[in-house]
Amino acid sequence: MCAADPRDPWLPDRLLRTERDALMPLLRRTPEASFELRTACPGWTARQVLAHCAAALVRIVEGRLEEGVFLPEANAADVAERESWPLGRILDELERGFSEAGPVIAETDDGTLDAVALGEWVHAGDVREAFGEPGAYCGASLELALPLLEVTSRRRDTPRLVGVLDGRPAPVDLGNAIEGRPPARYEGDAATLIRLYAGRPLVRTRYALTGATEQELLIYR
Repeated sequence: MCAADPRDPWLPDRLLRTERDALMPLLRRTPEASFELRTACPGWTARQVLAHCAAALVRIVEGRLEEGVFLPEANAADVAERESWPLGRILDELERGFSEAGPVIAETDDGTLDAVALGEWVHAGDVREAFGEPGAYCGASLELALPLLEVTSRRRDTPRLVGVLDGRPAPVDLGNAIEGRPPARYEGDAATLIRLYAGRPLVRTRYALTGATEQELLIYR
């Protein structure tokens, strides 16, 4: 049973626009060769991750959300469709998606597309990490991403977890209470918490997790 859902329908829009303003200047000035670097997403380069991000957002903008649209096979087809595109066209499509998808997501009654907005932010972290840039899975947008993670973790039926984050006065409360099971507890930095929930590599991280397994926390499978 999901806990009460304090969804803010405009939170995804604010996250996407904030990330647009931070990410697009970086992408526009990065040498094209860097887009062929591999990312944390198995088999995908930075260019392919961004092609996927652009395609997903524009599908939302244009209402092309047929059944199975965000399954791995459909994502791969969207990326393959863009293999012949100039990089600039992919970046233009991505910027359009960042700018226009939020209001459409806000209008969805059940909030199912909120997780897409959070996923776009996580993928921006994948690209930053591939480029060797600081701020992967944190940065200025973190204050918007964490409350969206709270909502998404409940909708994806992860177990309740209290996250005590370095440098933050109040813990985050994620997931759903399970009868007879005490909340799990996480101690560490916010970027590593994002990695845990998004299934990103945990090499060189340091954290404490009790009462749940990493697999139970995944919101993207």
